Amino acid sequence: MKVNGNGQAKILSQVELDRLFAGFDNDRDRCLFGICFHTGCRISEALQLTVNDVGAAITFRKSTTKGKKGTRSIPVNPALRKILDLYLQEFQPDDYLFPSFHNAREKGHLHRSSADLILRNACERAGLKGVSTHSFRRSALTTMSNRGVPLRVIQKISGHSSLEVLQRYLEVSDEQIGDAVNLLGQ
Repeated sequence: MKVNGNGQAKILSQVELDRLFAGFDNDRDRCLFGICFHTGCRISEALQLTVNDVGAAITFRKSTTKGKKGTRSIPVNPALRKILDLYLQEFQPDDYLFPSFHNAREKGHLHRSSADLILRNACERAGLKGVSTHSFRRSALTTMSNRGVPLRVIQKISGHSSLEVLQRYLEVSDEQIGDAVNLLGQ
């Protein structure tokens, strides 16, 4: 569902994020996509989290990251803590945070295709088009950049191997370009 013309996931505004989170059916879905937005992680990384990975920070283990480049730990902000506290009440420490209920005998995690379907249904309820699971990551990284977070810090959070790769995620608005050019006239 990538539709911005460059094959990149849509970046969501705060209003769109609010509508989307209101469109999720349950705490699990809000928690899954809340983790994706508030940590800037990939959907595949969120789906493989266990309860043990969540505390004052969320630990994305090397074995579950793209390219298996390294473990990273992202602090939990108050907004995400609120979402986690509503969801985490009935789990054992070794449980997957997002278990699959497709086959009760298998102790696996929710699959990416299930996450895609959950998101598609929530987008329909919220009246949003062009959103993909990767939209949360791009939205998080762009929001941090727009709010002045240094690129090296965003790179550390996202786990990108280089600033060049990270910069492909960031969107620059016409307003930002105008503001930058106007600085030259002051």
